[in-house]
Amino acid sequence: MPLKAVLLDFNGVILDDEAIHAALVEEILLQENVRPQRGEYDLFCLGRSDRACLDNLLSRRGRAVTPAYLDKLVAKKAAAYRARLASIEPFPFFEGAIALLEKLRAAQLKIAIVTGALRSDVELALERGNFTVDCIISAESVERGKPYPDPYLRAIEALQALGGNLTAIDCLAIEDTLVGIQSAREAGVKVLGVAHTYPLHMLQRRCHWVLDRLDQFDFEEIAPLFDRSMAARCS
Repeated sequence: MPLKAVLLDFNGVILDDEAIHAALVEEILLQENVRPQRGEYDLFCLGRSDRACLDNLLSRRGRAVTPAYLDKLVAKKAAAYRARLASIEPFPFFEGAIALLEKLRAAQLKIAIVTGALRSDVELALERGNFTVDCIISAESVERGKPYPDPYLRAIEALQALGGNLTAIDCLAIEDTLVGIQSAREAGVKVLGVAHTYPLHMLQRRCHWVLDRLDQFDFEEIAPLFDRSMAARCS
């Protein structure tokens, strides 16, 4: 099969934790004497790094925050996030997430995590799932996160460094957010959307293929996307 690598988002694809992130962001805003507004987390935070999220929300209120102060807020949220996860049992993997990773590994595909989350958060989840991946591109890996193409371009470079003739056209991204889909497509990567966060019909207009759930993943159904003769029509 021409497919050589699968690049997965983390929050909202592997880990069902967006509600946790939203609650923690709201707590930080309240601590900063800022009143959260309905719907703004979805608009300004979904798919983005904590740094971009908090910067967006505070800037909208005319709050100028220094990079050092943003670092403190991100570190505070990260500590609260890890503490929150420690109290959750079972660990909040989406149903079918670990099974999908194992399926990809059994198919001898390269696997990358491409996320705006902190690397420590990803490593914690993978450790709990007893799984390893070929590379992790996290919030610390790039200056410009999603929706810019930089995270996916960096992931492709990292996988190329591991050996093998691999380009963007040989990769499939699995995303749940609009900014993540934009990031992957601008990097030249075909996208499988999973309707964990947005309705299926919203993803269909933006993705090459869409699923309701990860356990619906089927190699035979995506094979035509990676036929060279069809690449131009599918991208």
